[in-house]
Amino acid sequence: MIRILYMGNNLAGLEVLKWLKDRNENIVGLVVHPPEKRKYGEEIIHTSGLPSEFIFSGVEINQTNFLDRMRELKPEIILSIFFHYTLRNELMQIPRLGCLNLHPAYLPYGKGPYPNVWSIVDRTPAGATLHYIDKGIDTGDIIVQKKVIVDFTDTGESLYRKLEKACIELFRENWEAIKKGTNKRISQPASGTYHTLKDVTKIDEIKLDENYEAGYLIDVLRARTFPPHESAYVILSDGRKIYIRVSLEEAQE
Repeated sequence: MIRILYMGNNLAGLEVLKWLKDRNENIVGLVVHPPEKRKYGEEIIHTSGLPSEFIFSGVEINQTNFLDRMRELKPEIILSIFFHYTLRNELMQIPRLGCLNLHPAYLPYGKGPYPNVWSIVDRTPAGATLHYIDKGIDTGDIIVQKKVIVDFTDTGESLYRKLEKACIELFRENWEAIKKGTNKRISQPASGTYHTLKDVTKIDEIKLDENYEAGYLIDVLRARTFPPHESAYVILSDGRKIYIRVSLEEAQE
């Protein structure tokens, strides 16, 4: 069995880990987000079954002592499943099978955070991609991907759930090929889209004295509807901040 260093967060991180454990895969180390940034973190730790000395925090992954520890553990592959920390080149050079990332976007579209938001706002293809990690942000060679249909009734939340499900399925369908080294490796085109965390804040404020194209405004509002998280908003003349969330439902004939 190959030696796996697992980096996971969110429901996808938990479900993929459960699947690997059910198959008795060899998880030699686990990296999770720090407590204040964890989602399903405690469940991931419990599922791993690892003692504390083999569990690490994402904030330390590029520190010298962590790199030394990884050289001792000798992982043959690093799996990043909805994990939000950037890996240094020194770490990426350790596993012989490379470092893989599961990203809820149809690369090269949706590089960076909030791909569920930008597939709606930019009207670009949505999907799931399993790819190698390189020095860029979601720019590594693609192993496999699948498209997810974006319906006009989708919100940021509903599309995220679709992408999450597609990612989990994509990993399960292709894990054996990855272990055997028979998977494809396709360079990404230079085109596509990339957004930073700050880009979301630029679209969130809806200014009451400005004109918006109706389709764009609806797209922003539905893309940013993901309760209980913050959404698009307006600032009233008295200074109050009002969040806006939308519900879309197809008419029944």
